[in-house]
Amino acid sequence: MDDQEIRIEKILGRDCKKSMSTALKYKKYLSTSIKLPCLLTGVEDFPWEERYILGGSKKEYQKLKEENPSYTDKYELIELLEPEAEEFEIIAKVKRITDDKIFQIGLSWLESTTKNDSNYRILNDYSVWHINY
Repeated sequence: MDDQEIRIEKILGRDCKKSMSTALKYKKYLSTSIKLPCLLTGVEDFPWEERYILGGSKKEYQKLKEENPSYTDKYELIELLEPEAEEFEIIAKVKRITDDKIFQIGLSWLESTTKNDSNYRILNDYSVWHINY
C-alpha cells in the first residue's frame, strides 16, 4: 500500500468501498480536518464546460461562465453538504471570489489553490478515494 492508501484506510477503516456510510465517515473527517479559509479551484473542466473546451463557441462559453461555476474560477469553501445518494459525492458549498455567487459543486471536482498546504493533500486523497474506490 502506498502512503495515500494508508491515509484513506486510516480515515475509513478496512472497508474503503464507496458507499453512503463511507461517504458520511469521510465528510465527518473532512469537516474537522480542512483548515478554513480554504480557497479552491477546479481540478479539470466541469462537465458543462467540456464542449466549449473542445472547440465550442468562445463567446457563448464566456457568457455561460457568468452564471455557472467554471474550473478556472477561484472559490472559498463555505461548508460541506451531505453526500449525493447515487454517486456518494460530498457536495461543497462554495462562494466564487470574483462575484460572491454561491454554487454547490462535487468536492472531487475541486482542489486547494495552494499545492503545498494540508488542505491540498486532504482534498486530493478524497478525490482519489471518490474516483477509484
